[in-house]
Order: sequence, then C-alpha cells, then structure tokens
Amino acid sequence: MANISDYSVVGRFAPSPTGALHTGSLVAAVGSYLMAKRGGGRWLLRLDDLDAPRQVPGMADDILRTLESFGLFWDGEIAFQSTHLNDYQHFFELLQQAGSVYPCCCSRKEIAMSASAPHPGDDGIPYPGKCRGGTTAGSLIRSWRVVVPEEDVCFSDMRKGRFCQKLSAVSGDFVVRRGDGEFAYQLAVVVDDYLAGVNQVVRGEDLLSSTPRQIYLQRLLGLPQPDYCHLPLVTGPDGLKLSKRDHLISSQLGNVAGRERLLLFAVLRFLGQNPPAELAECSCGAILEWGATHFSPLHLPARGGALEI
Repeated sequence: MANISDYSVVGRFAPSPTGALHTGSLVAAVGSYLMAKRGGGRWLLRLDDLDAPRQVPGMADDILRTLESFGLFWDGEIAFQSTHLNDYQHFFELLQQAGSVYPCCCSRKEIAMSASAPHPGDDGIPYPGKCRGGTTAGSLIRSWRVVVPEEDVCFSDMRKGRFCQKLSAVSGDFVVRRGDGEFAYQLAVVVDDYLAGVNQVVRGEDLLSSTPRQIYLQRLLGLPQPDYCHLPLVTGPDGLKLSKRDHLISSQLGNVAGRERLLLFAVLRFLGQNPPAELAECSCGAILEWGATHFSPLHLPARGGALEI
C-alpha cells in the first residue's frame, strides 16, 4: 500500500476511458479535488480501464488533457486498473480461502426468469442464491459471487448522512469475478483504493448504492474503510442523469476552450459553495485555490439539477 503518513487526506478521481468527460464528470472531479486539497491532502488520478472492449482509442489522453485545461493537476503517477490484475487475484484468493465466495453457473436470463427473484430495483434483479449450495459437476462457471449477510450494511456519508442497505434484497450475492476470469468493478475498486492509500472517496450520487457492497468487501478482507461523500448529480433538461454523450467537455473536441473558468465557477455554485461574483473573472488556478480554502461539505445541496453557466 502507498505510504500516506505525510498526508491527512488522500482522495482520488477515477474516470473510465470509454468516452469524453461531461459536466457531471467535471463536478465529481472538482468536488473530489477540493475535498482533498482543503485539508492539504493529495488528489490521485486512476483510469478505470478494466473494460477493454468499451474503451475508445485516444480517450485516456483526452481525459488527462481536459483535466489539465481546468487546472486539475493530480499528485503522483497515474494508476491504471489494468496493471493491478495480480493484486485482484491475490485478494480474490483470500476470499476463496475464507469461504466467502462460490462459483455460479446461472446466466442473466436464468436469473431474470427465476420465480423466486424479487422485483428488480435500480441495480437489477437481486441474485436469488440458486448456486449457494453448489453447482452440478461439469457445469459452466459463469461467475464467482460473494455470500452477503441478511443484516444491513450501514455507513455515514458526508452529504447524505447515515445510509443503510440490505444487500440480500438489493443485489443478492454479487459478482466479484466473471467466468472468463475478468474481475468485477466492486472488487477492483476496493483493491485499487487500498493500494493507493485512498482514505476519502468523493464521487457522484449514482454510485451511492454500490458503496455498501464495497464496504462489505473491505470488511471481509480486513481493509480500512475510506470516508465517503456522494455529490449531487448534474441532470439534463429532462431531469435525468447525463449519459456519456451529454454535455461533453473535451480537449479533443475543443468545445470548452476559453470557457474553463466559467465552468469551474458554475461547478462551485452547483456544489453550494457560494463563490463571490468577481471570482468568475479569475484564472482556473485562482478559482480552485479559493475553492480549496472555502469548501465545506455542509453546504452541499440536497438535490442535483442542471449546471447553470
């Protein structure tokens, strides 16, 4: 694990190189940056590049150049999930040794058709546990799943307050590794944050429902639990979360050149930080410096909405 003894806070931003950043991504980047920097901490950058088929050529570099154009400079070297496969294997084996995971031969179609499966929620249909008792000899292993508890997994979010989730009702025994050997996001992100010494995770509210699964894995593996803060989401005119094609900001497209400081100022307002009007005329560096000095999670709004520029 990274040596973080010299830093009180280690935060991170972890985009996927599957498309250009959008204004919602910028809110997450700025929010995580300011939350780390307000305490004199470090802000790390990781590219979540496990899903190779969905990656867009050149997009990793575009993300880096876009962040730099806003004055969002990361500390240390950039991390790549694709370089951590041996680490994922190690922690997966620890789960195996503890008897916390089991092979599953169920397809998505079989899970959807299961008469015992509850109604689907935001995370799909909870796995009904068909393979918990073992699989038939010679069956195709489609995934490896973690056995989840019946009791709630709770944590305190810096914006949302106490949040509890019953994993058995929301996700059921969730996947940590696919049958083809690929590691799932939930395990990868837990290992990534541990290896980097991340102790503060600031990200969009759309990932709130994933957090109890990650906390449960941290507990199974004996890893420290970071502090969490889930930021309000930027929405489109229809009130829905932005897709990867909405409100793009890209150095490659050149669609933000000259507007960076206005966007940063708008993000501070969106996050409830009430910057002075004259700050909009300052450089990106000055805007971020003001934000790092004045940022308070207590001022984060209860709801998201459109990003007004």
